[in-house]
Amino acid sequence: MAHSKTRATDGKITYPPGVKEISDKISKEEMVRRLKMVVKTFMDMDQDSEEEKELYLNLALHLASDFFLKHPDKDVRLLVACCLADIFRIYAPEAPYTSPDKLKDIFMFITRQLKGLEDTKSAQFNRYFYLLENIAWVKSYNICFELEDSNEIFTQLYRTLFQVINNGHNQKVHMHMVDLMSSIVCEGDTVSQELLDTVLVNLVPAHKNLNKQAYDLAKALLKRTAQAIEPYITNFFNQVLMLGKTSVSDLSEHVFDLILELYNIDCHLLLSVLPQLEFKLKSNDNDERLQVVKLLAKMFGAKDSELAAQNKPLWQCYLGRFNDIHVPIRLECVKFASHCLMNHPDLAKDLTEYLKVRSHDPEEAIRHDVIVSIVTAAKKDLALVNDHLLNFVRERTLDKRWRVRKEAMMGLAQIYKKYSLQAEAGKEATKQISWIKDKLLHIYYQNSIDDRLLVERIFAQYMVPHNLETAERMKCLYYLYATLDLNAVKALNEMWKCQNMLRHHVKDLLDLVKQPKSDASSKSVFSKVMVITRNLPDPGKAQDFVKKLAQVLEEDERIRSQLDTLVSPACSCKQAEACVREITKKLGSPKQPSNPFLEMVKFLLERIAPVHIDTESISALIKQVNKSIDGTADDEDEGVPTEQAIRAGLELLKVLSFTHPVSFHSAATFESLLGCLKMDDEKVAEAALQIFKNTGSKMEESFPHIKSVLLPVLQNKAKKGPPRQAKYAIHCIHAMFSNRDTQFAQIFEPLHKGLDPANPEQLITPLTTLGHLAMLAPEQFAAPLKSLVANFIVKDLLMNDRMPGKKTTKLWVPDDEVSTETLAKIQGIKLMVRWLLGVKNNLSKSGNSTLRMLTAILNSDGDLTEQGKMGKPDMSRLRLAAGCALLRLAQEACYHEIITLEQYQLCALVINDECYQVRQAFAQKLHKGLCRLRLPLEYLAIFALCAKDPMKERRAHARQCLVKNINIRREYLKQHAAVSEKLFSLLPEYVVPYTIHLLAHDPDYVKVQDIEQLKDIKESLWFVLEIIMAKNENNSHAFIRKMVENIKQTKDAQAPTDAKMNEKLYTVCDVAMNIIISKSTTYSLESPKDPVLPARFFTQPDKNFSNTKNYLPPEMKPFFTPGKPKAANVLGAVNKPLSTAGKQLQTKSSRMETISNASSSSNPSSPGRNKARLESTEMDHSENEDITMMKKNDKRDEADVPREGDKPRGRKRGAAPSQDDDSVQEAKPKRGRKKGPGANTGAQEDQWGEETRVATGDNSLEIEDEQNSPPKKARRGRPPKSATPKEDTPIKGRRGRKKATVVAPEEGELAAEEEEDDEDRNSENMEVKAKGGRQAKTPRRSQQRVESSEATDNSAQSTPQKRRGRPPKSAQQPAKKNVRGGRSRASAAKENESADEMETEASQQSVDDEEEDGEQEEDGGDHTLLKVRRKVGARRDRR
Repeated sequence: MAHSKTRATDGKITYPPGVKEISDKISKEEMVRRLKMVVKTFMDMDQDSEEEKELYLNLALHLASDFFLKHPDKDVRLLVACCLADIFRIYAPEAPYTSPDKLKDIFMFITRQLKGLEDTKSAQFNRYFYLLENIAWVKSYNICFELEDSNEIFTQLYRTLFQVINNGHNQKVHMHMVDLMSSIVCEGDTVSQELLDTVLVNLVPAHKNLNKQAYDLAKALLKRTAQAIEPYITNFFNQVLMLGKTSVSDLSEHVFDLILELYNIDCHLLLSVLPQLEFKLKSNDNDERLQVVKLLAKMFGAKDSELAAQNKPLWQCYLGRFNDIHVPIRLECVKFASHCLMNHPDLAKDLTEYLKVRSHDPEEAIRHDVIVSIVTAAKKDLALVNDHLLNFVRERTLDKRWRVRKEAMMGLAQIYKKYSLQAEAGKEATKQISWIKDKLLHIYYQNSIDDRLLVERIFAQYMVPHNLETAERMKCLYYLYATLDLNAVKALNEMWKCQNMLRHHVKDLLDLVKQPKSDASSKSVFSKVMVITRNLPDPGKAQDFVKKLAQVLEEDERIRSQLDTLVSPACSCKQAEACVREITKKLGSPKQPSNPFLEMVKFLLERIAPVHIDTESISALIKQVNKSIDGTADDEDEGVPTEQAIRAGLELLKVLSFTHPVSFHSAATFESLLGCLKMDDEKVAEAALQIFKNTGSKMEESFPHIKSVLLPVLQNKAKKGPPRQAKYAIHCIHAMFSNRDTQFAQIFEPLHKGLDPANPEQLITPLTTLGHLAMLAPEQFAAPLKSLVANFIVKDLLMNDRMPGKKTTKLWVPDDEVSTETLAKIQGIKLMVRWLLGVKNNLSKSGNSTLRMLTAILNSDGDLTEQGKMGKPDMSRLRLAAGCALLRLAQEACYHEIITLEQYQLCALVINDECYQVRQAFAQKLHKGLCRLRLPLEYLAIFALCAKDPMKERRAHARQCLVKNINIRREYLKQHAAVSEKLFSLLPEYVVPYTIHLLAHDPDYVKVQDIEQLKDIKESLWFVLEIIMAKNENNSHAFIRKMVENIKQTKDAQAPTDAKMNEKLYTVCDVAMNIIISKSTTYSLESPKDPVLPARFFTQPDKNFSNTKNYLPPEMKPFFTPGKPKAANVLGAVNKPLSTAGKQLQTKSSRMETISNASSSSNPSSPGRNKARLESTEMDHSENEDITMMKKNDKRDEADVPREGDKPRGRKRGAAPSQDDDSVQEAKPKRGRKKGPGANTGAQEDQWGEETRVATGDNSLEIEDEQNSPPKKARRGRPPKSATPKEDTPIKGRRGRKKATVVAPEEGELAAEEEEDDEDRNSENMEVKAKGGRQAKTPRRSQQRVESSEATDNSAQSTPQKRRGRPPKSAQQPAKKNVRGGRSRASAAKENESADEMETEASQQSVDDEEEDGEQEEDGGDHTLLKVRRKVGARRDRR
């Protein structure tokens, strides 16, 4: 050893035993062999071997020579590197190499050798691993801290390690690499930007995707060194984000990606960086803000992120970006919401308000993504979304854009199927979304065919999936129908009806195609093609496709046969699916993947294929009903009371019996229905009778055993059953049995003989039965019927009051409180009418007698005997019965001809009856008859009188009826171009002469030149003209003007010699002319054709007479202000919402305007109309036009600002009468109102509060239509009118009622059901409306502007007197009348635009059917006594 030591100090190299000199003179193989022995020697040495360390010092220096470091052989280099690694270990902490350059060369050499780690399958891999392990464990690279080039060394090491790491490496390799790199960061004085970039670049998404192992290595390194490296990361982001020095690093452009990755690795790395992001969120650069928003969306939305809780200021700042002015930023925020809702339910509350605002964003894509975000979260877990969020989706089902509506509807459907049908979250979740089924079906009321088709598809796929087994499918339908609300049931019935109608149209087309070709058949085919086209989306394109389909049907017998099977009544559900598959396969082409023709055919097949109902389905449904009857069904588990389920099941079967009658033809079905007839529940038995009536046409032949059991039951029902059951029993016999005359006789005789007027309770059913027998078999019982009507009905029943009525101030009571005598009298009136409708001629003059009787009832206010025995509710019922009877008779041509003008005018006045329910029911009957085009056009003019109705909702309903009727007539004329001979009875413009004539004979129009009365006339005329003039088609304004001019050249045919009457007529004409001139710019053009005036109303024009005189007093001129008429938005008719939840609060002035009784809808020039603009812009705009104020430039988005077209055009404020300046001044701040005596401030505050509630809406309720809103508490009746000087008779004040909901007319029911159903239900409908019956007086005339003084106001007291036909007027001197407030012309502009889209078949739809869930607010307070005066002298004279 002494020798060795000497050699070492002599600079000679000592090799381990057995190792000869290693130099360039030996072969590579020998060098490798010798180096391996050296490696083995160094490997076995430890740091304590001082002697050996000294001995091999020169060898260590020799191995670091350039010869070895630059040797071309990789094995040699590897072995040398291993030796050097061990040398650093053995000689630690002082390395034997002192030259900085040498150290750099050595470590760069070792780094290069580490690249060998890349190949894990290499034979030398273990040596590479040993090298890594050694330098990592010893932390050899820490020696480089003192070197000037340390950064280069470390950077190269890091790059090398990140390059070589791969998925072939085990955990130990990964761990040693992390140890090696982390020691450099943690123990070094600094981390250069270059070194930091080397680490961070692996986090950039592009690199991350290329080398996942490098990403994991960087991630582990950063986690290990978080505390040490954080200042350098912070400095980097400071340089880039705050100072904008993007040149400091090549990674500057990836700064936001890096922040996200670093946050996901360890949020502590960004403690000082996150506040910088809050600054960046407020940057002026849109793109920069967008990048930050995208970044924070991922950071806040990450599953385990606690950033929102840890950094609340940043979270609030981020939420503010939901209102950013830049669209992509708002879009990004909305997209983030779903992840946030799913991963952080606790943040849902914060998000709700912002999503609410964005659900009304003017950008379609944003509204769409709001829905997607909410629905995505809800589908994952319903508990993640609250009711408010679901309500936003609900609102968007009415969006103006189809894409948004479709997404909302499909989203709700998927949620419903998952949580209601499949019950994935239990009963609580099912209850939470129970409204969805109703809401989806309500959309069927929309006019768009796309909406309707989607509802049909949703019903077939999500609500009652057609692919379920028959029994399961019918159970699903059964309980769905039992839990739907009334409007949803009507919509579902309408859907089946429309599908059935289209099925018949396609069947007709098939029949026409089979006929031999001819010009006539081609025209018929074209006509049928047009009808089918209207039932498909995009009728313009669909027309060509349906023509092509007709051609295919002519040529392809196979397709024709399949389609024939599909539309056959006997087609089963399985057959239908097979036929649809076959037809689409035959028409499809593999070469043409997107085939518009095939898509249209699929739409058509989807609508007509009976995928739910067939004979098997009806049997299964009947069994389900029987289970409920037997008590074996799980009704309670489904949340439906058994009684309700049975009723709903029978109602469902009744509806299906209209649309699928053949499916009921089975013995089991009829036997089950027989069992239902014997049940105690009247509704169940009634429905069973209707089903028999609809389906039993072939029972006599096919099921004789059923007939023999059924007939005695029907006879018993007809004689002794409840009235409605008796009615259907008679119709069943008429429809089912061939020997009906015999059966009728057996029923008629005993009933006829057993009539006893002294026992009215026993009269109701017999009179009902006899009435329907009279209608169905008038000739069979001609003689006894005439005697029955003349002697019993008129003399014994109607002309006698045997029992005194209850004394009450109420005008209406529920059905069960109406006296039996009154009910019998109503049935007597109906019997007379049904008899006449059955006879259909007036040869015996019975029609004249009946008409006189009905008008006598109206003239006497319902008390025909005028003995004062009848109670007010009974009189109201009889007035309604008489008015409706007149409308029924007017629908038959033979009776319409004999109705005198006086009788017509008296009938019209029923729409102004003092009883709210009478006005309501009469208006519905009138509307229904007009919609079916059965009532003559002059009856449409009656709605003009509704301008005087004191209740805002009644006026709104009348407007809707007008618009719908006008549109139905226009649509009919478009579709039936060949009915020009009927133009006079169909063209809506022809209602103007009737309206003028009716208003000239208005009993309230007494003094020809009276300003107040003329203002009323103007209101009524404008009520009709505003809607008719909304569209100037074919120069209709000039046509109307010509009509009015022509009327002035005639005389009143009703009183041609009465100068005063003719002067009234001409004055009304001048009012109409002034309205036309002020509202039209084209009135002076040439009329398209010469109008024809109705001869019954006007005499022939006198060619020698030219009436150019102006009959209006000069004071009327200021009330005609110029301005273009705008269409009226028919809220109920088109089922659009009035406002949306979450609207801004109305201003005080707009609330005052709403409370006032001014009707801007009916008065084109009143201050009320001008001032109601504010109200309309807030309340009447489209459902998605509610957006927030943008923070950046305080500018509203486009949909929140009233469109330019909504501004008043050239309109001036209506001038008030000039003789009282004080009252005018006083009126200004109050919008034309003056506080009446006794009006207390508290009440007004309550009114304002209520109005605010109505204006802002309630998120828990669906948006309500105008006529469905609760009435304002301070509503008053029609303001007093002046009496003629001669009329000193005191007049009795009228009482009106407030109501909470409007009863929908029943035309939504199936068309095959007789009109009598409605008559029988009148009282039922009204019963819902009679709210408690209490009436309390309100301060007298509190809503009038008084012309002179309060003394005049207080003098309006009067004593009672009889009322005839309409709300009474005051006998006092004229008082300034407040013009009733209502819609603005801006809202009016939208009404006709929407209404004009209505299809003809939609005329069956109820005007009052809402798109809402039927949740309507009830106003439970005392009813306001509406003090309204009238004149009765004119009518009394006519009597």
